[in-house]
Amino acid sequence: MSKVRDGILPDASADRAERVREARSRMPLAAHAQLAPPGDQDVVALLEEQGRERIAELLPFRHGRMLASPFAFYRGAAAVMAADLATAPGTGLTVQLCGDAHVSNFGLYASPERRQVFDLNDFDETWPGPFEWDVKRLAASLEIAGRGNGLRRKRRRAITTATVRSYRLSMAQFAAQSTMEVWYTRGEVQPGLPRLKEALPKASRATTRRVVEKSRSRDSAHALGKLTVVEDGQPRFASDPPLLVPVHDLAPDLAEVLGDWADRILVQYRSTLQADRRVLLDRFRVVDLARKAVGVGSVGTRAWLMLLLDEAGDPLMLQAKEAVDSVLAAHLPGPTFDNHGRRVVEGQRLMQASSDILLGWQRTTGVDGVERDFYVRQFRDWKGGFEIEAVDDAILEMLGQMCAWTLARAHARSGDRRDIAAYLGAGERGEGVAGSAGGGEGAEFDEAVADFAVAYADKNERDHAALAEAVASGRLPAASEL
Repeated sequence: MSKVRDGILPDASADRAERVREARSRMPLAAHAQLAPPGDQDVVALLEEQGRERIAELLPFRHGRMLASPFAFYRGAAAVMAADLATAPGTGLTVQLCGDAHVSNFGLYASPERRQVFDLNDFDETWPGPFEWDVKRLAASLEIAGRGNGLRRKRRRAITTATVRSYRLSMAQFAAQSTMEVWYTRGEVQPGLPRLKEALPKASRATTRRVVEKSRSRDSAHALGKLTVVEDGQPRFASDPPLLVPVHDLAPDLAEVLGDWADRILVQYRSTLQADRRVLLDRFRVVDLARKAVGVGSVGTRAWLMLLLDEAGDPLMLQAKEAVDSVLAAHLPGPTFDNHGRRVVEGQRLMQASSDILLGWQRTTGVDGVERDFYVRQFRDWKGGFEIEAVDDAILEMLGQMCAWTLARAHARSGDRRDIAAYLGAGERGEGVAGSAGGGEGAEFDEAVADFAVAYADKNERDHAALAEAVASGRLPAASEL
């Protein structure tokens, strides 16, 4: 069994073929097509359980966002899919999972060298587990998005199959590389996007260029202009309750001593940064704080924006996002962390090729007196992505393959890439990976996961309908932001 524990991989001298045979015995390639019946699973009850520790006034907005479409529901239902995936045996080929690897959780951001890169960008659910969980979540997201965008069945099938094939062949490529080559590999966006002409028809190129160019404008200065107003010569967060609520509205007494309080809560976060980055952080002072509702599945968890200025008045905006148990932890064994923010940060650093220089964690006593864990990062540091509901099929296919390559690279960093490649079978025409058991299966995994994606998209539609029924009956509240 290919287990990863504290970064230690199986002995290279062990019999890889035997390990792969064991994995195939537990989970044959064709078995990945199967979706076990959900039994008496109550999806609405699961959402209710998640909501118990969240901010009550924001839960209607979470449900409203999930109600918008089956794809929006899927984005917020990582806990539902984790429970579904746990019913399958699993390969036992362990990697660091994203835990929520749907197509909208990949995107653009800035590397520390100020290069534009494409990578995973959401790690709230990161946890060790079988590699196929992430692959299936990605594939199902593409099938669901394709349905929402009106693509025909055969076109959706072609996209999901190509995505899984990209993962399989990319893993074979990483298996052939040295450990250091894998570690330094990253998806850097080339200036001028020269590969667009090869990858996309002309009609799709302009959309892609706009997304890439727009992301470069999204930084702290841009956020300052969008989210703040000037009061008494000082920028302050604008009030837009309940989605953006400045601290002086939530806790007026605290606002009077904001500087001292903010300095105290940043002490632990500062200690999680490298020494040179502490010097950078020390150039800034906190001038305002606001609670902001973010994402779809995350709505209701606590997320704070911190506005900092240097001595020249130039801004730095940080986001502190609450970190709770991963939805995977209830179904998979894993390590013990003294801080869930640390779990998120360490998982992110392991999976991403380049991470935010100000990524860290902290434990904070909130305005309600309760201690909670948070991870901290820059807000909108060239972050960008596609509006999946509006893209054409060519862009969706390109995104699927880019996401698959990225996911394979992330898994290759934390798991045994050669075991996974051998298990999958690399060949298109019967050529296998050295040490593989049986060799020439090639596309069997691709087709099986594509079948799974169809079955799961059907279930997701039923789950979305269950949410709609719960809202209509008054069991769950929902609010529109329009």
